[in-house]
Amino acid sequence: MLTKFAVENYRGFSKRIEWNLSNPSKYDFNDYAIKNGVVKSGILYGPNGAGKSNFGFALFDIVNHLSQKFKKPDYYRNFVYAGNLQSPVRFEYQFKFGTDIIAYSYEKDGIGNLLSERLERNGELCLENKKGEITTSVEFFIDETIKKKISVSARSISLVAYILTSLPLEESHYLVKLSHFVDNMLWFSSVEGNQFIGLQTVVESIDEYIIRNGLTEDYSQFIKDISGQEFNFVQPLSTDKIIMCNINGVSLPLVEIESTGTKSISLLYYWLKQIDGASFVFIDEFDAFYHFKLALNVCRKLFKLNCQVFTSSHNTLLMTNDLLRPDCNFVLNHNIIKPLCECTEKELRFGHNIEKLFRGGAFDTI
Repeated sequence: MLTKFAVENYRGFSKRIEWNLSNPSKYDFNDYAIKNGVVKSGILYGPNGAGKSNFGFALFDIVNHLSQKFKKPDYYRNFVYAGNLQSPVRFEYQFKFGTDIIAYSYEKDGIGNLLSERLERNGELCLENKKGEITTSVEFFIDETIKKKISVSARSISLVAYILTSLPLEESHYLVKLSHFVDNMLWFSSVEGNQFIGLQTVVESIDEYIIRNGLTEDYSQFIKDISGQEFNFVQPLSTDKIIMCNINGVSLPLVEIESTGTKSISLLYYWLKQIDGASFVFIDEFDAFYHFKLALNVCRKLFKLNCQVFTSSHNTLLMTNDLLRPDCNFVLNHNIIKPLCECTEKELRFGHNIEKLFRGGAFDTI
């Protein structure tokens, strides 16, 4: 599980900003949002322009050099904070795999080249590449000739990636666990179509996916259950490319009659079908086109998943103890992320109306 993440000099984050998921409070309700002492599910709030989307992008930088899964082609555009273009972007991750705490940090230049990296296991240095000076523990023997080639290579080479592809490691090894976790991270957003990072290797048509897997009826039932809408889909042929709706005997393509919100539901349906093997999911502005009741239904479904799931939102109606807990609602503002329980000296209980307190200014959100 991801326990901490920090980034510095990235886009709008001129200073270091850290998100700590390893210190939940001792609330006795909605314990499904906590797993093994780590926050498993939560919502990230913040005013427009605070950096919620950029923070999500930053968190998924690790996918770019440790995974072969799908990456945004324009990811490195405006990568470095504009006020400090000559300095590198620094990323820091901390993971918990069983009893192992893995700390992984690295720096990149403005076009995404890896400049340095360091990995520790339970506080002990395992490997480091510091400006071409490579250090590894005895566990990872790398010939000096190979080290020199890595240090002078025209392409930025990750030591972690090199070891994963070059040394025979057991499935239970912490580097293999790290690799599996990163491979199965997923970021997606429906604000501008099906944008995503990780988990899959190609972009595919949602309609074609549903038709190919014989999920038309299941898809119709999902829309009804989650939003109350009813569609009478025409039974497709295996060679069809789009889903058709029967409206009073007339067949029309779903894409031509569905609302923006329904398009967003379709995207959610697609990813929920893929998400069984996911490790960490971040959905940016997941409810941008949702009615507030629909947003609540979606959250209830998402937060019961086994993997870590976080969303960003402006909808404070979701800021309720009926859904999460004060230590799982985070506010990002002025380069700081804090859970609501750390934004007030007041003891927050299950019966408190968190949203009312928030709107009334009871929380110091910087």
